[in-house]
Formats: sequence, structure tokens, C-alpha cells
Amino acid sequence: MRVRRKRRLLRCMRKSRELQSVQNNTAAIRPGDVLLVSTVRNERIRLPYFLNYYRDLGIDHFLFVDNDSSDGTLDFLSGQRDISVWHTSKSYKSATFGVDWMNWLKRTYAHGHWVLVVDPDEFFIYPFCDTRPIQALTDWLDNSSIRSFSAMLIDLYPKGKIDEIPYVEGQNPLEIANWFDSGNYTIKKNPEYGNLWIQGGPRSRVFFADQPKKAPALNKIPLVKWNRRYAYVSSTHTLLPRGLNQVYEEWGGEKASGALLHTKFLDTFTQKAAEELTRKQHYANSIEYKAYAETVKSQPDLWCKWSEKYINWRQLEILGLMSKGNWA
Repeated sequence: MRVRRKRRLLRCMRKSRELQSVQNNTAAIRPGDVLLVSTVRNERIRLPYFLNYYRDLGIDHFLFVDNDSSDGTLDFLSGQRDISVWHTSKSYKSATFGVDWMNWLKRTYAHGHWVLVVDPDEFFIYPFCDTRPIQALTDWLDNSSIRSFSAMLIDLYPKGKIDEIPYVEGQNPLEIANWFDSGNYTIKKNPEYGNLWIQGGPRSRVFFADQPKKAPALNKIPLVKWNRRYAYVSSTHTLLPRGLNQVYEEWGGEKASGALLHTKFLDTFTQKAAEELTRKQHYANSIEYKAYAETVKSQPDLWCKWSEKYINWRQLEILGLMSKGNWA
């Protein structure tokens, strides 16, 4: 595992040559700032609400990799003082689906900082997020000597056809996609890395109904007190050193955890799925996007009689999808 981690770090340094700085405001990063890192491509319509959401949550600085957007994403991000941006036209797939680029950014700029790694359609929630900024969470984690914090990915979807209600730039996507599966999840331990592997939800139920074991993983460890010796291996599912994956109690009890509200299923989804299927830049030869493209032809309604409407983090805690643990 130590050799694997060193290879990951060497790989990210080599892949850093593919990044061109567009706007580097990292000199403004202060000790104790909480950072957010993300790779984006043609997400201009989502970014205004995304940035407002995370600024309100308490994020101090954003580090973006723009993977050759053609919709004005770069122009929109430029000129904002709490944002640093790098551009690349190189292969997302050959950069381990963006992991190598982001590992380099964190190694270079985030040593000693709490870092949140999310996609533009993911919204991080945690216990008391409605009343406490993210710095309250990171302070508690520091005081508890906890280095990593998990969040289960919860797929949200509208009631009715995915493209029935158009999404408007700047809009809260939860105004449209606000239903989720309260059950229908499987969980197992990955013996190699020690992380949990969670599958299920509407993507398993609808898009991978015949092959549920091939459904996307829902386990994430998006928040980490970064050290330049750390490295993500597979998206934010798996980390090295392996101890960072120990985000659960093995002998009973609960550790605090959060959730990532995943708002992929808006009216923009059909076009995005078709584009990504053509690019073939995603995991396992884009098997996920093949399933999406094939299923959306029938304009599916992801809602079912067991769907539950999202209210707040306390609802997810009651359902056992996240926990406040011993944080009071």
C-alpha cells in the first residue's frame, strides 16, 4: 500500500504538467481556511448556485480544474477572488477520471487544510449544517483527532419525467429534484482498502435493475484534513493511507457522518449523458453512461411509491443514512 501511494503521488506530479494556470489566487489562502476542490466540464448553468451554497456553508477558497469546457465556464469563474482555476484539454480518463489533477492541487496548496472534494451536482450536508458552518464541523473533527469524514451519496430526483421541469441558472436544484430512496441499499466492506462499498438507490433500481452489482458506488469520503503524503485512489471512494478509510465503527456504535445530495437528474441530464457517452471518458468504458443513455430513451419516472421527499439532515439521520455520532 505504501508503494501504491508513492506511485499515486508520482503520477499526480507527472499529470500536473497537463494543467495550465488560468487564475491563481492561492496566495490568499490563510492557515485554517477550508478549501473545496472540483473538476468541471460544461457546468456553467450549475455553478452560480453551487458557489453560493458552499460560500454560505463556510468554504474559504475554491480550486477548480476546467476540463476544456465550451459553455463559458472559464469566463464565469475568472475574476472571482476566492477562486483559483486551472485548465486542461487532456484526457479525463487518463488522469484517473480527474483524481490525478486534484491530488496534485491538494498536495501543492492544501497541506494542513481541511479539504472538501465534490462534483458540481453534489451538495454536502452534515449534522447541524442548518445552524453551524463547516468550520464548526472541522474544529470538532480536529479536537476529536479525526482526519476524514464520510458522506453517503443520496440520489435526488423529481416526481415525474426527468426533463419535465427546466432547470434555470442560479436555481436551487432541490426545488426540482427533491425525492430520494429511503431504503434499497446494500453495504459491504472492501477487504483490500478497508472502506465500505454502498450501492442502491434509483440508479440501481432503474438504470442497473438487471445488474445491480454494476451500479455506481455511493460511499464517499469527501472531507479530509489533507497531508501532502495522502492520495485519493478512486474518485473520493478510496484513500491512501488505508487508515483514512476507517470512517465507521467496527465494534458497534456510530461515527458521525454526512451525506452528499446528488442532483444529477435534472432536465440537463439527457444531453449530458449523450455527450459523456460519446466522449467515453468515464469508468469501465463509460458503462454507467451507456445505461443512462439507453434508459432515458423511454423517459423514465424515477419516482416510485416508496420514494420519500427530502426535508433536512435530521430526516436522513432518522432513516439511518447519516449520523451525528457523539457530536452534540
